Amino acid sequence: MKMKQLSLDDFTAKTASDSPSPGGGSIAALTGSLAASLASMVAALTVNKSGYEEHKAEMAEMLEKCEQLRSLLLDDIDRDCVSFDGYIEALALPKDTDDQKAARKAAMQQALKHAAEVPLSIAQTSLKVMPLAKAAVMRGNKNAITDGVIAAMMCRTAVLAALCNVKINLGMIKDQNYTDKMWSVVNCLEQSAVDGEKEVLSLAKF
Repeated sequence: MKMKQLSLDDFTAKTASDSPSPGGGSIAALTGSLAASLASMVAALTVNKSGYEEHKAEMAEMLEKCEQLRSLLLDDIDRDCVSFDGYIEALALPKDTDDQKAARKAAMQQALKHAAEVPLSIAQTSLKVMPLAKAAVMRGNKNAITDGVIAAMMCRTAVLAALCNVKINLGMIKDQNYTDKMWSVVNCLEQSAVDGEKEVLSLAKF
């Protein structure tokens, strides 16, 4: 059964267990999905609301975008689990001969890259929620403004949490050109998430 099909009780119990997955990357994906859900709720409470007719088209489009992101990030919960499993499998490869040791080392490095790229993708997808949260706060139903704010806060948390997993994997990757490029992307995403949340919070009036 996929992680997203578990009940909240079962999912949190599995997270709390001694199983290595779902771990931080999966929780980041879940957090991003919840951020998208909250932004969607604001749009749903606005799209047909009297007094917000001029924003109807924007809110209808926002509903579609939020649903796409919510669904993608839920799928990322399992994708992150699988990426970690790949590294565990590489660790278990035989290392009795020099050839086996070399093959195991190469497999581990490749698995680490994949394990870094999946949470990076989660961070990138989660960050797409931020402009939707901003729109929710600026033009959404004022009675739900706190939900738009919390969407932004959770978006930031999802991005930073996912990037933690990227960083720890980058620390074990030997390909300097690869890690330099990845760090550049990581730093940009991190700053965008922090700045985005600050902007949304500054716009909130309640």
